[in-house]
Amino acid sequence: MTRRKTHIILRKQSGKGWGKTLLMQANGAAVHAETWGDQGTPVLLLHGWGCAIGHFDPIIKDLQKDYRVAALDFPGHGTSSRPPEPWGVPEYAACVKEVIGQLGFGKCDIIAHSFGGRVALWLAANEPELVNRMILTGCAGIKKEPTEAQKKKSAAFQRKKKLLQGLEKAPVIGGAAEKMLEKLRKKYGSADYNALDPEMRKTFVKVISQDLRPLLPRIQASTLLVWGENDTETPLWMGQVMEKEIPDAGLVLFENDDHFAYLRQWPRFVAVARAFLK
Repeated sequence: MTRRKTHIILRKQSGKGWGKTLLMQANGAAVHAETWGDQGTPVLLLHGWGCAIGHFDPIIKDLQKDYRVAALDFPGHGTSSRPPEPWGVPEYAACVKEVIGQLGFGKCDIIAHSFGGRVALWLAANEPELVNRMILTGCAGIKKEPTEAQKKKSAAFQRKKKLLQGLEKAPVIGGAAEKMLEKLRKKYGSADYNALDPEMRKTFVKVISQDLRPLLPRIQASTLLVWGENDTETPLWMGQVMEKEIPDAGLVLFENDDHFAYLRQWPRFVAVARAFLK
């Protein structure tokens, strides 16, 4: 069995105070992580899709006073490498499991936003020995039932996509068909999807295609759900479903706020988190 190495690249000071920047290999990817604080119970922060460690800066600055805090850039985000192949939630969770082991955190508390919540749900259901308590904000993972309009839009996209993929192989018009296919993807794809290159799009599709709702009843970790009332990315009903189906869960509503309520109201979020983590 090959022993994995964690390299401390540098020790740095920023607005968050003193911390260590780490580079480690986890599930075949090069992962950038940072640790802050040297006392108290360990807390791991997992960011949302398209974000990075920096989105947790104010939370890190506060929690490091009393906790051992760690955060990582998910592969394909920040300064971590890409996944070595298209990943879904299980592969990202396997990566985080290795990171937790290399950090020496053992059973830790997890604070996760959006996509990070998907990974946290998977870990809590399948690796319960790693997860103590969870704070999930704007947590993704439950698939929306498509409307009739969305079903028709998806069917139209698939028909046109199939036609253009066939034309791509034609020697004369292949190049034009390829450009038309890219325009089609931009027309029908979400902003997150269109921001990615073709390889990371495969990962994105695998991630959002998996419905994690069946995992909820298996989660034994005490869970606090923090939701923005006007969240359109992960609507409030998703938080209400999680509150109902996770055995030990409670929901806190941030009125008149959105998917990034934890960041816009970070002093309130930290106060709620501290009360729960005690």
